[in-house]
Amino acid sequence: MPNTTLPYVPHYVSAPPTKENLKYADLAIIDISKASSEEGCAALAIELKEALSNFGFFYVIVNHHILTQTARMFDIADIPFSAVADDEKQIYASTRKQNGIVQGYTSVQYADVDGRVHDQLEQYCIHRDVTKRRHPEALLPLLPEIREFSKYNHFNVLYPILRLIARSLELPEDTLLNKHAFDAVGETTARFIKYYPRTEEEGAKTKNVWLKGHTDFGSITILWSQPVAALQIQTREGEWRWIRHMENALVINAGDAMDFLTGGYYKGTIHRVVQPPVDQRNYTRLGIFYFATPNDDIKLVPMVESPVLQRVGIQRRWEDSEAPTMDHWRKARTMAYDVPKPKSGEEKGVEEEIIIHGVTIKDYN
Repeated sequence: MPNTTLPYVPHYVSAPPTKENLKYADLAIIDISKASSEEGCAALAIELKEALSNFGFFYVIVNHHILTQTARMFDIADIPFSAVADDEKQIYASTRKQNGIVQGYTSVQYADVDGRVHDQLEQYCIHRDVTKRRHPEALLPLLPEIREFSKYNHFNVLYPILRLIARSLELPEDTLLNKHAFDAVGETTARFIKYYPRTEEEGAKTKNVWLKGHTDFGSITILWSQPVAALQIQTREGEWRWIRHMENALVINAGDAMDFLTGGYYKGTIHRVVQPPVDQRNYTRLGIFYFATPNDDIKLVPMVESPVLQRVGIQRRWEDSEAPTMDHWRKARTMAYDVPKPKSGEEKGVEEEIIIHGVTIKDYN
């Protein structure tokens, strides 16, 4: 019989859930297993439409992904940080400054605009095709599992969501699937991010904001829920609300590309990462993400064939002939991370902003 024993990885011990009484966002919970019937799909499409319109964030329940599998992925996600030396990490650094490609390690940047405090996060990004580039020695035995994890996210989570979005727009269900092909040229990636505790002095200098308010540049972001409370979203009324941890659930949000493809109908929601509550402040925060983007050659123009968009009106960010492809938009966004941005004194909460392809991108404090 073949040997099915998985490679050993140390167990990552996460923080216990916070006991603090926080102001949580009341997000919808969508059980995509109900999409197996026509009646279920119709009901879920309405739920998803309301969720994206109200908060732009929602939960997806993954009843078929057992807790032991989820725990195993968090153990794997910690390996790039706990089992790889700093000098080896430099060998596998991303080239996003040069060409906008985020695969590999993202180096530590300054977290505040005055350059006084460094980020306390590390990031390792892996293309869904794990053979696209070399990886640290410690990750090599785990690449088959990471690839299967990416395929699970793509086909079992992303595709059902994209089908429901298309249905909510009265479009054929494969409309967005064709724009997010697993084997197409593009930068849909799995990403592991680890945050480390900050000192009180560092926290004060950054107003206890670990990652400034922003929108994601892709279409759909999938975050595997973990217990450290730190993620906040900005409501349509401009208030910050915490995202509650839900066991064996995924946190889903739309990004810029979905905004552009739907003509502003489904907008990306501003979100940030802040210092955790006191009872979790001394723990690390390990995040597992699947950042989905359309195929690189997809032009980011509204899907005007949608009867829904025709009825409600379409917000165009540019003329179709001048619209960037996903490749151009992604590279412009990622390469702009290190570009100094002027402060805005007009809009409340806006700390930095930059114009990309005529669209103003804002960072919120």
